[in-house]
Amino acid sequence: MAFLNGPRLLDWANSPPHLQFNKYVLTGYRPISSVQDCIRSLFYLHNELGNIYTHGIPLLCFLVLLPLNIPWSQISVTWLGVVHFLACLSPQLGSVLYHLFMNHEGGEPVYHTLLTLDMCGICMINTLGALPIVYSTLLCYPFTRSVALLVYILLSSYAIYCAITARNNVRRLRSFAWQALFRFSFFLLRWAGVGGGSPTSLRHFLTMDTLALLGGIINITRIPERFRPGLFDYWCNSHQIMHVLVVGSILYLHWGVLDDLLWINSYHCPLD
Repeated sequence: MAFLNGPRLLDWANSPPHLQFNKYVLTGYRPISSVQDCIRSLFYLHNELGNIYTHGIPLLCFLVLLPLNIPWSQISVTWLGVVHFLACLSPQLGSVLYHLFMNHEGGEPVYHTLLTLDMCGICMINTLGALPIVYSTLLCYPFTRSVALLVYILLSSYAIYCAITARNNVRRLRSFAWQALFRFSFFLLRWAGVGGGSPTSLRHFLTMDTLALLGGIINITRIPERFRPGLFDYWCNSHQIMHVLVVGSILYLHWGVLDDLLWINSYHCPLD
């Protein structure tokens, strides 16, 4: 996918120190570049190109297609549809900006700002993405629902702080663990028949979290490139695999939330 002749690429040892975070990717590093040169790198082959496009293409598709796919006229709680749409976009937007401009001439300070933006995008889907799940699970318990939503938002703010201050991928993944446990507690409520929600949405949400967890594990273990350093420098490395799994996870989130939003519109609590 090289439409333009790019600059001379660097190997791992000669790349800027703040970009030496995967020692199993040996070649294909872009040199320090201006904003214009970073954008130009969309059109020649380097080791971040796959990371950019595996989230960039889905981002554009979701931006256009999701609003058309959400049945707004059939949703009684419109703000849930809005936060769901924002949740689906946020991790991909942060990721594309991070991977595209990570070699900016501003150096390490700019890199860490972009990394923070990327982490915020992940936290946003964990936060906003769960709000419809919490709302529909506790649909018939308004006070408990309001408290749960508030607590989740506050604790998610702390998770964002932990994620952006984490010094390695393991700690970043750990920052999102309690959010997954919080969601899982609502899945248990649904499984036990105590909580509400569409009968078909639970399996979508469980698949969503399974794909997200698998992607995180693959990313921090650097599989498959740790077994053949240099072979996966440009394509099919752990971060690209994680990106594909994340897109799959977002799709399952979307399908589950759509089921729940339509269920909310048609369900009447026994006490009403």
